[in-house]
Amino acid sequence: MSGASGATETPVRPLRLAILGNGRMGREVEVAARERSIEITACLGREALLNRDQVRAVLRDSSVAIEFTTPDAVVSHIDLCLDAQCPVVVGTTGWYKHLEDVSGRVIQRGGALLWAPNFCLGVALMKALCTRAGELLGGMDGFDVHLMETHHITKKDVPSGTALVLRDTLSAAAQREVEITSIRTGHEPGRHEVWIDGLYERVSLTHEARSRRVFADGALRAATWLLGRKGVCTMDDVIRLEGP
Repeated sequence: MSGASGATETPVRPLRLAILGNGRMGREVEVAARERSIEITACLGREALLNRDQVRAVLRDSSVAIEFTTPDAVVSHIDLCLDAQCPVVVGTTGWYKHLEDVSGRVIQRGGALLWAPNFCLGVALMKALCTRAGELLGGMDGFDVHLMETHHITKKDVPSGTALVLRDTLSAAAQREVEITSIRTGHEPGRHEVWIDGLYERVSLTHEARSRRVFADGALRAATWLLGRKGVCTMDDVIRLEGP
């Protein structure tokens, strides 16, 4: 497992989904879940999430939660899920400075957390390609590496969580620093591009999300996978491109 602890399995409850956050991503998850005939116990917005007793009651009646809110609220919502013994999939980014402490609490309390900066299968593939590209670059001179990410104007974290993961992957594999350029404009769901630039040539790796639906579909896939498991996991555990 790539998470902070190996996830263990327990008997699976039927899929009853609580959605924490009713912004654009929360609504996308709700639509995608209803198309799959998944039972939704609640889709809670900002005001409803302030009523902690009500949220705990909803979570106790749910088999899994998906969280898309804001970086300043994530830790509180994970703690509510732990109180209710409800596994939670977190798609919010920008809170990872708390990840180590939160992971410790999840493990100590026997909970289940799956966090991911990006739920796209294509991003998992791009991460694997970045690992191999970095390994090859480690033995080559004359190439610079740069990462560019573009998102909609309202995205709060800069750089994006996905860009940070790709940068760290490249840096570790190539044993060199990789800089990030971040662009916030318009309504772009998400574009990440790696340039491997030589004097007379360039190799580029690009992932472009064409719709927020891809994130909602991936979050539902992660939520289904998390049922019956305990521990701290990521999308690497769900997709497992690197083998069994």
